[in-house]
Amino acid sequence: MKKLVKLLPYGWVSLIVILIDQVSKYVVRNSIEPGQIIKLTPKLIWLTFVQNTGAAFSFSFGNPLLNRILFIIISIIAIIFIVYLSAKSKNKLEIFSFALILGGAIGNLIDRVIMGSVTDFIWCDFPDVIMTRWPVFNFADSSIVIAIILMIASTLFYKEKHEEKK
Repeated sequence: MKKLVKLLPYGWVSLIVILIDQVSKYVVRNSIEPGQIIKLTPKLIWLTFVQNTGAAFSFSFGNPLLNRILFIIISIIAIIFIVYLSAKSKNKLEIFSFALILGGAIGNLIDRVIMGSVTDFIWCDFPDVIMTRWPVFNFADSSIVIAIILMIASTLFYKEKHEEKK
């Protein structure tokens, strides 16, 4: 229980992510027609309204109901695991990253439970290395990706600092 108490300050991070995610999705669902494209810049950033019944990169089991059930179960298991890892962590940046992931996971879980799919709307064009345009995503997805980048950086730099002390 003591370990969970240390996570309370980071709970605000998760709540802010959930709030921004849900508000942005609400605005998109109520102001953009499905499939409509709004070009914020000529090529780099576009907005479009897509309901994704699959997972990352639109991964799908082919059946929307099966997707909904499995991805809800997977999300709940992942959320429990994230809280567990957060409680075990002593690294503040890692705990912050877990809070970002938790907020993103809950944001997308809310969509799956209420709507049966996840609202995606940000569409970016990165250099044409692998694909012409990146798959459409949302604020929750961005939060998770940013957290993973922070964790990788933390692991790399923490390891280097630890090895220097020896």
